[in-house]
Amino acid sequence: MPTAFVDDARNFKEDNPFESMMSRFDNAAKLLDLDPNIYRILRCPTREMTVYIPTLMDDGRYEVFVGYRVQHNFARGPAKGGIRYAKDVSIDEVRALAAWMTWKCAVVNIPYGGAKGGIICDPHNMSQGELERLTRRYTSEILDIIGPERDVPAPDMNTNEQVMAWVMDTYSMHARHTVNAVVTGKPVELGGSQGRREATGRGLMFVINEACKKFGLKPADTRVVVQGSGNVGGIGATLLYEAGYKIIAISEIKNGIYNPNGINIPEALDYLRKHKTFDGYEGAEIVSNSDLLELECDVLMPAATENQITSKNVENIKCRILCEGANGPTTAHADQVLERKGVFVIPDILANAGGVTVSYFEWVQNRMGFFWKEDLVNERLQDTMVSSFNDVVNFSEKHKVDMRTAAYMLAIDRVAYETKMRGIYA
Repeated sequence: MPTAFVDDARNFKEDNPFESMMSRFDNAAKLLDLDPNIYRILRCPTREMTVYIPTLMDDGRYEVFVGYRVQHNFARGPAKGGIRYAKDVSIDEVRALAAWMTWKCAVVNIPYGGAKGGIICDPHNMSQGELERLTRRYTSEILDIIGPERDVPAPDMNTNEQVMAWVMDTYSMHARHTVNAVVTGKPVELGGSQGRREATGRGLMFVINEACKKFGLKPADTRVVVQGSGNVGGIGATLLYEAGYKIIAISEIKNGIYNPNGINIPEALDYLRKHKTFDGYEGAEIVSNSDLLELECDVLMPAATENQITSKNVENIKCRILCEGANGPTTAHADQVLERKGVFVIPDILANAGGVTVSYFEWVQNRMGFFWKEDLVNERLQDTMVSSFNDVVNFSEKHKVDMRTAAYMLAIDRVAYETKMRGIYA
C-alpha cells in the first residue's frame, strides 16, 4: 500500500467530525488503491476562509462574530453546501461538512463539488434585524468566492428560506442585477423550487423504501424511530407515516415520545408546534433522547446532529436498518460495531442527499428561467435516490464492503476520475 496514506483510524478523536470523516476517506482510498498523488489532492480542501463579522445589535453596540466558508473540491462543478448558525460551529466541523458535500454530490452523481459555511452565534437569542445584518455582512465578506458558477450556498442548521433571500439580495445588489441562482433553498416566489423544503425527508423515505424491499419488510410491520422533528426528521417522519410505516418514537431537542403501537405523527408534530415541547402529550410516553436511540426497532433514523451513535452507546443500538438523516450522526469508531451486529447502514452521504439533489434541480431551473411542477421534481428526486441506492448496494456487493465504505469508494472513484481527466494545473 502506498506510504502516502495516513493510518490514523485508532488515534483520532471520536467527537471530531473532520477526523472521523477523514478516517473513512482513508479506508476507502486504500481499498480503491487510489493514486497517491490524487489521494493527497482529495484529502485537502481547496480553499478555507475565516471572516470576522461586525454586526450592529439592537441595543446600539457592535458584536464581532466569526464565520467560515470552506470549499473542498471543484472537480465536478461549482462547490455546493449550506450555511449553519450555531454556538458550537468550528472550522473542523465546517471542513468535515464541506468534504461530506463533495462525496454526497458524487454519490448521487450531480455536477457539484463540496462546500460549507458557518457562523459562531446563538441565533435563538438574536432578533430578526440582527440576523439580517449578520447575514448580509457575512455575505459581503465571502462575496468574491461564491456565485452560480463558483459556490452555491443553501440553508442548514438554524438558517432558512429567509436567510437565503438575504444572501441572494446582498449578492444581487453588488452584481447590480438579480442573481437568483447564487443560492438554493429560497422562497418559491424568489426562484425557489417546488418540493425543496420536503426534499431531504422525501429522499430518506425513498431509500428506506428500497432498504425495506431488500429485507422483505412491509411498511405496516416496520417500526421506525426518528431522532429529530425539524425539516429533516419531522418531514421524514410525516412522509413515512403517510406511507403506512409505524412510527413508534420521535424526539425534539429536549426529549422524545414513545408508543410501541405507533404515534399519530401529524397530531404529535402539531402539538409540538403549539407547545414547543412534547411534555404533556397524551398519545405516548416521554423518553429521553439517549434512550430513544436505544429502542428496539426495524429502522432507526437519526436526523438531528453529529456524533449521536458513538462507542459509548453503539452496543445498545437495536435496529435492523440505520438510515442517517443528519450529517455524521455515527462516529467512525461505532461503524465496526454496527457491521459486527449486522446493522444495514444507509450512510448520510447517500441517505440525506435528497436536499442537495433538489437544490441542484432549483439551480438548473434558475439558470433555465423555467420552473417545474412539484410532481416532476418529486419524480426526478425518486429516480435519483433509487438509482443511487442501487449503485451503492451494487458497489458494496461487488467489493464485499459495508454500505458506508461502498458509498465513499463510489464517490471517491468518481471525483478521482474527473480530477485525473482534468489534470493538475501547475
